[in-house]
Amino acid sequence: MADSAQTYATHRRFVPEFHFFALPVLLANALLKIWDFARHPSLMTAWVAVVAIALAIGLFAARTMSLRAQDRIIRLEERTRLDRLLPASLRERAASLTTSQLIALRFASDDELPDLTKRVIDGELHARPDIKRAIRNWRADDLRV
Repeated sequence: MADSAQTYATHRRFVPEFHFFALPVLLANALLKIWDFARHPSLMTAWVAVVAIALAIGLFAARTMSLRAQDRIIRLEERTRLDRLLPASLRERAASLTTSQLIALRFASDDELPDLTKRVIDGELHARPDIKRAIRNWRADDLRV
């Protein structure tokens, strides 16, 4: 996706192999195995149901852990970017930004980042969706996990 094509409406990332195949298949398998255990309770059907649940949870946990690691990297990148782009008077106050706010600010262009950061720090914008909607010149992030 080209930088100009990504917007607030199109920035969410879906990984087809995860969102549309692996996760639904493992969730359906877990439900079927739980249903099978309910219909035919035994040590074996209980064990198969537990393994099916563990596989579904494991897949979800793997996705969550990779997103969490990426969020930490984004936080570091954005703090470095803020140090470079903010005026000194705003730089110290920027330490109060949450990880969620920094993740939203990453989409702001360098030109509008200082003003947008001030609005966030002053409490005018707080939630991630509000910050993203306030961005006028979208800076694409095509590398999201």
